[in-house]
Amino acid sequence: MPELIAKSALEGRTETLGPVTLAEVEVGPITSVALFPGGGKLAAKGLKALGLAMPGPNTFTAKKGSRIVWTGRDQAFLIGVEPPALEGAALTDQTDGWTVLGLSGAGAVEVLARLVPLDLRLAACPVGTALRSQLNHMNAVILRTGDHAFEIMVFRSMARSAWHEIHAAMEMLAARAGTKF
Repeated sequence: MPELIAKSALEGRTETLGPVTLAEVEVGPITSVALFPGGGKLAAKGLKALGLAMPGPNTFTAKKGSRIVWTGRDQAFLIGVEPPALEGAALTDQTDGWTVLGLSGAGAVEVLARLVPLDLRLAACPVGTALRSQLNHMNAVILRTGDHAFEIMVFRSMARSAWHEIHAAMEMLAARAGTKF
């Protein structure tokens, strides 16, 4: 019988061009939490054990290596930990369905401005913001993780396309700045 070996979509790829670094990020388990009607209080009890609560729209919170990211009305991704028992919610393992790309550096906003139809400048998109949007032609969840840092979640099947699109935008930004690559 063949042995299956788990590996990431981009095999841990990292690249820096000019002031921007693009890297595949290993985040651990990703679990979709979808509240049943009226299940918010029951789910809150289970999340409290992790020091987390269901996030408000367009936000995420982190605590002790775990995160909970808003993904829609009464929906979130629990990232980085195995989920506790959550009564009042449907849990679905999404780990193999998503790839996370980290984009950081002084030009990160300028790179994403070429691909995302949202204002991602710090004043409009502070740290702790989670947005559902398009990354060029792909659906994405974009997290603002630092002043010059983002995590971009895309479907695993689109990981190489997302890498290509972001990398091309990085090249445009570097060329404009006169950076050799």
